[in-house]
Amino acid sequence: MEPIVLTDPNVQPTEELIFSIIGENSVYWTQIIDYLYSHHSDISEQWRFYNDGKSWLYRTLRKKKTIYWIGVIKDTFRISFWFGDKAEPVLLASDLPERIKEEFRNAKRYAHSRAISIEMHSSEDYENVIKLIELNLKLK
Repeated sequence: MEPIVLTDPNVQPTEELIFSIIGENSVYWTQIIDYLYSHHSDISEQWRFYNDGKSWLYRTLRKKKTIYWIGVIKDTFRISFWFGDKAEPVLLASDLPERIKEEFRNAKRYAHSRAISIEMHSSEDYENVIKLIELNLKLK
């Protein structure tokens, strides 16, 4: 996995900085944010520097529930979703690609959660992220 590049705690990420790093994949960043705000008006977002990973992560929330985290990597970004064990039957019954379901099945557990991460490179990645957003928002 590519390392996250926003590692200076003194440099607050801006859209200009992010887009200069992720280049042409900034179109997917914009599409995801536009989708969220056009379909879910109760969304908030925040950048935070996490000392454990020594990097800035972009977190999107609905009330107190985290929808996803984004880490900026060279030429693109990685969007990660964390799902609890009760999400497994819903995820496995979804129309997500088998490779994403397999990633979830094989992911390392942290307490009762596992992650699905997608590096953004294509419209297929975008479609899968939208499916994961909707799945996450439906789960309690």
